[in-house]
Amino acid sequence: MWGPNSYAWVLMQLASAQAGIILVSVNPAYQSMELEYALKKVGCKALVFPKQFKTQQYYDILKQICPELEKAEPGALKSQRLPDLTTVISVDASLPGTLLLDEVVAAGSTEQHLAQLRHSQQFLSCHDPINIQFTSGTTGRPKGATLSHYNIVNNANMIGARLRLQLKEPKELRMVLPTPLYHCLGSVGGTMVSVIYGVTLILPSPGFDGKKALEAISRERSSFLYGTPTMFVDILNQPDFSSYDISTMCGGVIAGSPAPPELIRAIINKLNMKELVVAYGTTENSPVTFMNFAEDTVEQKAESVGRVMPHTEAQIVSTETGTLTKLNTPGELWIRGYCVMLGYWGDPQKTEEAVGQDKWYRTGDIATMNEQGFCKIVGRSKDMIIRGGENIYPAELEDFFHTHPQVQEVQVVGVKDKRLGEEICACIRLKKGEKTTPEEIRAFCKGKIAHFKIPRYIVFVTEYPLTVSGKIQKFKLREQMEQHLNL
Repeated sequence: MWGPNSYAWVLMQLASAQAGIILVSVNPAYQSMELEYALKKVGCKALVFPKQFKTQQYYDILKQICPELEKAEPGALKSQRLPDLTTVISVDASLPGTLLLDEVVAAGSTEQHLAQLRHSQQFLSCHDPINIQFTSGTTGRPKGATLSHYNIVNNANMIGARLRLQLKEPKELRMVLPTPLYHCLGSVGGTMVSVIYGVTLILPSPGFDGKKALEAISRERSSFLYGTPTMFVDILNQPDFSSYDISTMCGGVIAGSPAPPELIRAIINKLNMKELVVAYGTTENSPVTFMNFAEDTVEQKAESVGRVMPHTEAQIVSTETGTLTKLNTPGELWIRGYCVMLGYWGDPQKTEEAVGQDKWYRTGDIATMNEQGFCKIVGRSKDMIIRGGENIYPAELEDFFHTHPQVQEVQVVGVKDKRLGEEICACIRLKKGEKTTPEEIRAFCKGKIAHFKIPRYIVFVTEYPLTVSGKIQKFKLREQMEQHLNL
């Protein structure tokens, strides 16, 4: 499936589970080269997409790879560059060489097709692959994490339990889901949770729009909201925020990247989301491995991603010695259990690098864990800044800068330096109408954080490079800053 959030996404997810089809999730922002890479990687046989979304002309992009499409018989494409792709299905328009989704759905309602479906179901295993989720590319070229029915159904069930959905009245189970459905948080944490618990799923807009999300909450009397930190920042900073009725809100999920404590407190207090849970996971882990309980305190939610999920093991390993760290000491987070992916599709070498013979998945994230089992994500191992031998974790500095009254959002990256190896660069988005200077920001730091953690470079920005799922692409931000600073 290639394209924005839509009913077709939900339909394809459910139909794939019934028919034993592997659903491949393709980033809707992909251009021809990226699309060709993804489809060729998995040997995709059928592609479902809308004609266009925003500036994306999907049919035209596909024709760049498959010029044979325009003259092909629908369902019988023969492409030189994508030899496995035979069936192209359009969601919303009759296009040369394509089948129309409504016609495909109608054709599958005959007794003959239903008999074929029931026959196929006899041979399905819960351990068969169901989703190939391409990682969102915050650290480089995406890989196809392959997830099984067993992975995602169990994970969704446990997410819902931590949200206490089983204790809610049906009228309270109304979820606004602005996160992309091609992403694991949307497809498993949103769609699959909704199916298991009978939640009314509300898709506020084809792509994320903070205003549309608020409108959906108010109009649909919604009780739950999902989002990444960036999405919640945009929702809270809508200029007419106070005009929306959020009285029915009670909880939701924030995930996708580390969330500053001040943002967590604002969500709970301003959006009336007392049962908000902070979730941590990776696509490779189906996705959630740590999560707060709805009843945890505000401070526990602000300072951690909660405790490990049931039937899941976690350990924090020193990046230097390879041994377990002490409590409250940073190290790489490893995960083991039912949730670990089957592997990266068609890439045994990358799979072996990520999942050892001992079945532990190396997340690449740096974390600490306290005596009560609460986990705090410090940052990614690749994002860690080594300045003159000092290890500096960007998440720590980002949390600190969010206490500045004029700062709306901040991302900290390491940029190259001839003498120290790396220097700290803070990329700051100020609140609307606010003005300040790098000197004033540095003065705010003095006496509050160690001198070597005070950024040498402070750059005021209006936006960050994002994946479609709302995650900051720090490797791109780092490149932009080095170019901006002429390093």
